[in-house]
Amino acid sequence: MNTQTFETLEFNEIIEAISTFALTNRGKESIRHLKPSINQSIIERWLEEVEEGVAILNVSGSVPLHSLNDIGLLIEQGKKGLFIRAIQFTEVVSFLEHCTKLKRFMKDKGTVAPTISLYADSIEDLSSLEEQIHAVIKHGQVDDHASKNLLKIRKQHSVKKEKLKERLETLAKKYAKWMQEARPVEKNGRQTLPIKREYRKKVAGTVIDQSSSGATLFIEPNELSAIHDELQLLALQEEQEVEQILYGLTGEVLAYEREINIALETMHQYDIIFAKAKYSRRIDGKTPVFSSDFTIDIKAAKHPLLGEKAVPLSLKMTEGEQALLITGPNTGGKTVTLKTVGLLCMMAQCGIPIPTKEPSALPIYQQIFVDIGDGQSLEENLSTFSSRMVNLIDILRKANDHSLLLLDEIGSGTDPGEGMGLATAILDQLAAKGATIFATTHYSEMKQYAKEKEGFINGAMEFDLQTLKPTYQLLLDTTGKSQAFAIAHKLGLHPDILKHASKITYNEEQDFTVEKDVLSTSDYKQQVTVNRYGRKTAKKEEKAEVTLFEQGDNVIVQASDEMGIVYKGPDDLGNYIVQVQGEKKTYNHKRLRLHISANDLYPEDYDFDIIFKSKEYRKTKKVMNRKFVEGLTLEDED
Repeated sequence: MNTQTFETLEFNEIIEAISTFALTNRGKESIRHLKPSINQSIIERWLEEVEEGVAILNVSGSVPLHSLNDIGLLIEQGKKGLFIRAIQFTEVVSFLEHCTKLKRFMKDKGTVAPTISLYADSIEDLSSLEEQIHAVIKHGQVDDHASKNLLKIRKQHSVKKEKLKERLETLAKKYAKWMQEARPVEKNGRQTLPIKREYRKKVAGTVIDQSSSGATLFIEPNELSAIHDELQLLALQEEQEVEQILYGLTGEVLAYEREINIALETMHQYDIIFAKAKYSRRIDGKTPVFSSDFTIDIKAAKHPLLGEKAVPLSLKMTEGEQALLITGPNTGGKTVTLKTVGLLCMMAQCGIPIPTKEPSALPIYQQIFVDIGDGQSLEENLSTFSSRMVNLIDILRKANDHSLLLLDEIGSGTDPGEGMGLATAILDQLAAKGATIFATTHYSEMKQYAKEKEGFINGAMEFDLQTLKPTYQLLLDTTGKSQAFAIAHKLGLHPDILKHASKITYNEEQDFTVEKDVLSTSDYKQQVTVNRYGRKTAKKEEKAEVTLFEQGDNVIVQASDEMGIVYKGPDDLGNYIVQVQGEKKTYNHKRLRLHISANDLYPEDYDFDIIFKSKEYRKTKKVMNRKFVEGLTLEDED
């Protein structure tokens, strides 16, 4: 399954939607990298997990999964010789607490989720590590009682700080008359007195800072220097002691590395399972079953990206039905049908329940290939046809009997005659490879091809003539007819015109009942039109007869502009056999244009065998018409 398949079917959008339900960054990334499996056992296990996940969510609503950053990064940090900082231990504690909660949560879920509830048993008891961390870390800081030495240092520091405060208050009173403000000011971590510049020499000490105007100097009196130095030394000793404690606590965490990694992986798998389960509940997903004989039985499926707007798709293809050829009007839902089938298969093979009304049956495909147009403009038809042909050639090369092919408007973008020929030949080759094929076409002639081709079935998108809108419903074992005549009739076009059109198109006159809002025959005959020169011209009262081709008619093949001579026809589909440059070919009457009629070229009793039959054929026929010759036969040269 290549990138083009994912992008064309918009499978990545489904994956992204599922990832939003994951709680961890690692879970989101794993979901974004989901790929369809071809291992049925693995797929069925995935689906069973999600089914049980849905059951848990239905009874519990939420699952105590850890949603903070992956503490695996903290483990790696410790292994590199760096201690875990005090504030980071709050994440470790949170994870350990969630492990305990998850084990407790899953303990009574065996009834609704007998498989995934057991996964929590792999998480070992980490309460002792949790207790060790709690004994050292309080409110994101190393606790005073983490060690006797730390407690001693911090007490000494507190005493010295109190002594500094008392001494500072005494000095403030002493130098009050020279101070800019009545109270001491801390600058750069040291206690200072704000002395007016002009009294600098009155206070013995070190200038730590000055005001922006320079009028005030912040001086540390010499009487405080010794206490400040002692405080700095104690602060350094405290920092060193805290580091030693954190190194020791990091070592305790590393001692549980195996247990933590198992817990992390278990939590990670739960994150993926419940993300899928939450998405499945959103789309009302059902777990499919998998057929070994390539049977497809889709029951009221909705395109997952269309939601409630989607029209349910039902489709059943048995073992002997290899390909479905869908016809019908544009914007009738043919392409959405292809995409829906492809998405359902990809979702199922990724272990994602599919949005169907009832459980459906799907095969497992090794590859899914798509050739769906990108909606380019008419000016880009050549490049569109070329790029799609390159894609089709690649599909022809790679497809096998375990491939699903989704081909939209196959053979389009070029001359209709040649396009239909290419489409038919390509479908023949792909069918011979044993691939499962879903194809759409606008070539009406291909309906008969699918009807006669073994393993092929026709399908059509329904059109509602009452509302003049497509219903987007797929109908099997039927062909989609162009609705142009029916729509024109509904809108009020006169039946005589429609009969004329039907005669031209299908070589037969259909019956169109006159509606009350249709122009009467007399009105129709009296209508006038204004030509490009502004001159009014009465329409002909007589109905133009449809010209039928006869044997010997000289015709132009419109696709190639070649000249040919009509030999036989028409058949039920309006096809004629035409001899072009000595070779007999079949063309639909719509692809031909009369050049010179046979009546204008040949006498009434002209023998057309002279044109269409070989000399040997005519000689044998002449002999057989005169007398019986034993063993002499006449082989048809059609």
